[in-house]
Amino acid sequence: MSERKVLNKYYPPDFDPSKIPKLKLPKDRQYVVRLMAPFNMRCKTCGEYIYKGKKFNARKETVMNELYMGLPIFRFYIKCTRCLAEITFKTDPENTDYAMEHGATRNFQAEKLLEEEEKRVVQEREEEELNNPMKVLENRTKDSKMEMEVIENLQELKELNQRQAQVDFEGMIDRYRDLEKKEKEREKEEDERETKEMLDRALVKRLRDSDSDSEKEEDSSSSQTKKPSTDKPTDILTTVKPTEALGSSAGGVKRAKVETWERSVGKLGGKGALGSLVVRKKPAATFIKPGPVVAASAPTTQTDSKASTASKPVTTQNGSSSLSLLGAYSDSDSNESE
Repeated sequence: MSERKVLNKYYPPDFDPSKIPKLKLPKDRQYVVRLMAPFNMRCKTCGEYIYKGKKFNARKETVMNELYMGLPIFRFYIKCTRCLAEITFKTDPENTDYAMEHGATRNFQAEKLLEEEEKRVVQEREEEELNNPMKVLENRTKDSKMEMEVIENLQELKELNQRQAQVDFEGMIDRYRDLEKKEKEREKEEDERETKEMLDRALVKRLRDSDSDSEKEEDSSSSQTKKPSTDKPTDILTTVKPTEALGSSAGGVKRAKVETWERSVGKLGGKGALGSLVVRKKPAATFIKPGPVVAASAPTTQTDSKASTASKPVTTQNGSSSLSLLGAYSDSDSNESE
């Protein structure tokens, strides 16, 4: 598609550019340009502030019959953003700035106004001296007198400072070094004190922890010695507990202490709930031949012989006591008699 783009135009051989009519435009014509406000201003109509850098679509024109060293001066027309009042300002090539012309007042130009006032005073003085030679002499004497007064005041101030303040730079440096050294020592002492306090607190905490641990160990050891160890939960039913004498009865028979669980549940040998669950195998009874009977100690009755045989312990093959066997035989004899 690039071959279609035509950049050159055809000029015929008989082309005469002088025959082209020239476009006649007025010299004070205006152009629409896009610009930013060159300074802060305030509208005189509504009091709206227009800040530096705000963009406007402005009309630009050349100021007629006004030049500065051959440079043209341009005027710009903008409208207020609030009331649409017309504001105009123009270029100032003499001061490389812009000059406010109509519709607003420029803000923050105190320094510029001071400079303009100084220039005006100097200009008036030069005009007076130009036509009056006596005024020139008066101004010169006044200036020289003022200059002498300023020099005298400066000299007095210098002498006063030399008498009262003698600066010792070496002493100042030494004092600064001493102060810096003292500050470092103070910081070092504070650090050492803080570390010592932290170590003391940690030591006290460790001692407290060790004391509490030792107390816990003593408590646990005492509880272990007091509490009997049981291998199985049912071992408590078959263990033999020491009997405690609760006091002799009328016949002088000692009774064993009955535990609370034995009262509610019962023992293995009793007729309670646990006695019906456990069945013991009765051992086979074997009798030993009685020895010769002494006549002096022979029992007179059958009951006495039974009591005497019951009082003598007889051992069996499996090592069980014969007292229980005799008790069983006595029960069977009573049943037969009945």
